[in-house]
Amino acid sequence: MNEVAPGLVTVFGGSGFVGSQVVQALARRGWRVRIACRRPDRAYKLQTSGSVGQFQSVRCDVTRPEDVAAALRGADAAINLVGILYESGRRTFHALHVEASRNIAEACAAANVGRLVQISAIGANPESRSDYALSKAAAEMAVREVKPDAVVIRPSIVFGAGDDFLNRFAALASMAPALPLIGGG
Repeated sequence: MNEVAPGLVTVFGGSGFVGSQVVQALARRGWRVRIACRRPDRAYKLQTSGSVGQFQSVRCDVTRPEDVAAALRGADAAINLVGILYESGRRTFHALHVEASRNIAEACAAANVGRLVQISAIGANPESRSDYALSKAAAEMAVREVKPDAVVIRPSIVFGAGDDFLNRFAALASMAPALPLIGGG
């Protein structure tokens, strides 16, 4: 039986913890994957997860519309996994959550990319007191304005082998004589 390969998907932020899992899952399903990230050298570890030619890593500054457009050239689908938990210098919530998401949605619309999946956060709320949650809500709105059929996913805490979340707690536990239990445990 001849199966048609699903096509090409561009994964923004594909070299991170969640991104590497998404990229590997896409590869197992036969997708060709273009990993668009700041540091393509970090994505090379994923090359062994698929067939020869199945992966392509490209440098992409998601705050630059021309970089985003180039990363989407020829793509059938896109997934935006770009996100930060804290701000540092030019890496602000507004720049990397809101502007980047808008750039990706606009480039998807311009290039007729069929499907866009936007990864947000469970607490995304335009009335939140958290700058992080505000930026995630604004990013969702920016995407929906341009690409109303985009799929928005709001995960909670994401953890697993090799994550930063549980490993930080493990490191803290190894140094601290006791760990506080929130809400009495």
